[in-house]
Amino acid sequence: MSKRDYYDVLGVSKSAASDEIKKAYRKIAIKFHPDKNPDNKEAEDKFKEAAEAYDVLSNATKKQKYDQFGHAGVGGAAGGGFGGMNMDDIFSQFGDVFGGAFGGGGFGQQQGRTRVRKGSNLRIKVKLTLEEISNGVTKKIKLNKLVNVAGAKFSSCATCGGSGSVTRIANTILGQMQTSATCPTCGGAGQSLSGRPSGSDQNGQKREERVESIEVPAGVEEGMQLSVRGKGNEGPMNGVAGDLIVLIEELPHDDFQREGGNLHYDLYLNFADAALGDSKEIPTLDGKAKIKIAPGTSAGKILRLKGKGLPSVNAYGKGDQLIHINIWTPKSLSSKEREILIELKDSENFIPNPDHNEKSFFSRMREYFS
Repeated sequence: MSKRDYYDVLGVSKSAASDEIKKAYRKIAIKFHPDKNPDNKEAEDKFKEAAEAYDVLSNATKKQKYDQFGHAGVGGAAGGGFGGMNMDDIFSQFGDVFGGAFGGGGFGQQQGRTRVRKGSNLRIKVKLTLEEISNGVTKKIKLNKLVNVAGAKFSSCATCGGSGSVTRIANTILGQMQTSATCPTCGGAGQSLSGRPSGSDQNGQKREERVESIEVPAGVEEGMQLSVRGKGNEGPMNGVAGDLIVLIEELPHDDFQREGGNLHYDLYLNFADAALGDSKEIPTLDGKAKIKIAPGTSAGKILRLKGKGLPSVNAYGKGDQLIHINIWTPKSLSSKEREILIELKDSENFIPNPDHNEKSFFSRMREYFS
């Protein structure tokens, strides 16, 4: 299914402040919280959808990418699935939003749920050709990432008894006050490592090389970052995996220069072809195309192949391929060629005489960019 606009999901405008976004998310998440809607798949989907929207719109960097590139800019171009978020992932990330809204345990601690630790993010660069950008591509990449080692054994934390938090009671002039804080021993995981496999660290993890497949949507641009959920370092104590941040890098192309969705191509003609007219075969990203050169074509003329550029990353159509006409002037001439040109250069039709219909280079550029 296609994704809904994140602003529509939370019911806020693009100019909404962070407090307004947080308030809107809290209202929706309380309404569809699993504690209030047990065994309700539709409510769970809306709960996840709201969490994904808040995850993006509450983060200034992600919000900027979303405003500029839409869902593709934050790793959600394909639609559906709520970005791979699961309940533990949501509970572990947004614990500050609810305070004690559910049973005194706080958001993410429904029915005794302890805090789930999330693995750290990984960052990589992916180099793409214009052909790959045009069609979208699946890339297999090698990652050196933290993984949970088989055989690691965990037991309830002795400090918090597995709850992930410790409670303190203080006597004040107003009476006893009770406060709750994350357990300093287990970091809120509620567990500690009791059986450590050989080669693993204090969390029962080690680094391994893994091959991961990532889907890159068509139309991405140089410098864009995609966030792929769950492909980063695995979470300690069997927690939630971090994300993989993919930085897009474009490789230079032999024939084309990119400008947004448009592609620029330089076509060089000799004087005879420009004067007499001709047909030329030129490259495109998906093969060859034949174009017609009208008689009397001047240098600087721009021909357009509509829809032969790059797609929009938000699927709003495709750009064009712009063909810039250049007249090739030979640097050396044979005796016969020189005689012919000397004979022609003073001919009436060879004397420059532009009329009002002949646009200057700057006029053509102004017309194109307006």
